[in-house]
Amino acid sequence: MTSAGLTAHRGGPLRGRVRAPGDKSISHRALIFGALASGVTEVEGLLEGEDVKRSAQAMAAFGAGVERLGEGHWRVVGQGGFAEPADVIDCGNAGTGVRLIMGAAAGFDLAATFTGDASLRGRPMNRVMKPLAEMGAVFLGRSGGRLPLTLKGGGLKRISYRLPEPSAQVKSAVLLAGLHADGGALVLEPEATRDHTERMLRGFGAVVHVEVKDGVRHIDLPGGQSLTGAHVRVPGDPSSAAFPLVAALITPGSEVTVEGVLLNPLRTGLFTTLIEMGADLVISNVRVESGEEVGDITARYSELSGVEVPAERAPSMIDEYPILAVAAAFARGATHMRGIGEMRVKESDRIALMATGLAACGIGVEEEPEGLIVVGAAQANHPARGGARVVTRGDHRIAMSHLVMGLASDQPVSVDEPGMIATSFPGFVEMMRGLGAELGESA
Repeated sequence: MTSAGLTAHRGGPLRGRVRAPGDKSISHRALIFGALASGVTEVEGLLEGEDVKRSAQAMAAFGAGVERLGEGHWRVVGQGGFAEPADVIDCGNAGTGVRLIMGAAAGFDLAATFTGDASLRGRPMNRVMKPLAEMGAVFLGRSGGRLPLTLKGGGLKRISYRLPEPSAQVKSAVLLAGLHADGGALVLEPEATRDHTERMLRGFGAVVHVEVKDGVRHIDLPGGQSLTGAHVRVPGDPSSAAFPLVAALITPGSEVTVEGVLLNPLRTGLFTTLIEMGADLVISNVRVESGEEVGDITARYSELSGVEVPAERAPSMIDEYPILAVAAAFARGATHMRGIGEMRVKESDRIALMATGLAACGIGVEEEPEGLIVVGAAQANHPARGGARVVTRGDHRIAMSHLVMGLASDQPVSVDEPGMIATSFPGFVEMMRGLGAELGESA
């Protein structure tokens, strides 16, 4: 894709069957777990976006054998641990990658320096550094816990850590550090977050005890464990599947099926919300692959209504609020999204960028410190929607969300930095064009 902008135009119905790219969260973990394990790990369906490729390069730098065998098919030969890297680890835009890798590396007697692109260098690492430091890791970095920073690992001790806010990344970093800590690690989770780390640890031979006490999840990883290479089939990413599905819901006459989508109940909050809004979403062909439930999802054009999204649902759909805001823009009435302050520390301040982009497209929107209210144009007397060039600040989800909006708006919608879409969804433009979307380059 070139550095030019992209413009989405209103066109005819979207139709077809596609497969979403591999889930990003599981792809990162498959590579990292394979490098920590002893022996061979075969991964099928790996997301080959820039973020995941950075994790693959990092695992090679820490001493694992990493080889691409074919499209989405990778082999990782682990040495049972990490060796000290010879150079700086550049994680690009991958927040999940850098936080999980820091947790994994903290368990070994090594020094490693991490950096990333401008966006990642501006994102806070303190909430991962805090528990790892309590376990015994040492950090030297910029003010505010920002990259670049250097980690000195080894000599870790067991921690019992209560997550101050829902974060699967922090939970996973602590558990990965616990693999090589004296006594392991215990994470207390008041609000359940995606549990791919717990599931995958078991798939690689580890023992993980999960128990709910007084509404709090206790995730206990006993010490003295090692991982063994495994076979991982990565399911389709529900965060990526959301874009063609919502595009079908808001474009008259459309019917789109996305095959092989991850249906982990801690990742399906968006689908639940869309159904509450009146979406015609049908899930079929449900099966289990590599310990995760997957299925095919069909979306048909629907007249949507605004809803109040429960704050406690946020951890199960935190990456999907930008595209939900687009669905809400075409609904009847207001959609209230609260308890989503986490969006302000993603690749960008996603609350602010979505509010600005929607307002530029003629949609009624109100920004809150930890929330967003979108007044659907179906009732707000805003017949002319779209017509804006949206500033994305290099955020792939902001770009894709506004492009989907342009497919059903009265006027075209452009985004300024579409190249970043490849971080999570390589092939997005080609897939959408294949369904009938009118997407073209703009100056």
